[in-house]
Amino acid sequence: MRLAGKVAIVTGGGKGIGRAYSLGLAREGAGVVIADIDEPAARATGDEIAQAGGESLALHTDVASEQSVQQMVARTIERFGRVDVLINNAGLHVDLPSRPLEEVTIDEWDRVLNVNLRSAFLCTKACVPHMRRQGGGSIINISSVSAFIGGSRPHYGASKAGMIGLTRSLARVIGADNIRINAVAPGATASYPDAGGMSGQLIATRALKRPQVPEDLVGAIIFLASEESAFMTGQTMLIDGGQAYN
Repeated sequence: MRLAGKVAIVTGGGKGIGRAYSLGLAREGAGVVIADIDEPAARATGDEIAQAGGESLALHTDVASEQSVQQMVARTIERFGRVDVLINNAGLHVDLPSRPLEEVTIDEWDRVLNVNLRSAFLCTKACVPHMRRQGGGSIINISSVSAFIGGSRPHYGASKAGMIGLTRSLARVIGADNIRINAVAPGATASYPDAGGMSGQLIATRALKRPQVPEDLVGAIIFLASEESAFMTGQTMLIDGGQAYN
């Protein structure tokens, strides 16, 4: 129970990798706010936490909207009285078509950057004042192996590289308030039936020759959320089975 008494917000926490984060944080004793634009998914994950004896709050949240983010944080404070951990996980990827560069519209580009990168800025901006008053906190940005090796979706790769830059910049800005901020960069993870991470061709690019699953990431999240990483900030943990290493 390394997170007993702490409160964690997980954006995009209702399904996929975010669901694994939410369940893992709850198992370690945290109260979990599941902020997701898919409210039924958020509620379903909240029900799983409740059935296991944990405490959660499922909220419909559009992370690209400053008003929605502010409401989400206000509801968190109203329910739990504090926020100790923020995981900026919400993002667009599996729904993005892989298409030639000249067919990527400016509207699609802006939508991806807004949901994947601006959202982290908005959520961090909303949570930091509360963490500051509490004497500290931990923020975890979810990047991607795509930030290191590229890919067929340039807007996605750019947004995830931006998460690393944002992490390093904010570490300097909020460090004096004892607020840590780090990033996790997963490889292609088999979190949906049609998600990447399962194909033999992809597995062959990794040092560890097996599919990556959401549970492969939960340990790093718990570590970064807990006091075990109390003197670590501005860093990116690449968890991809050695894909970028190769």
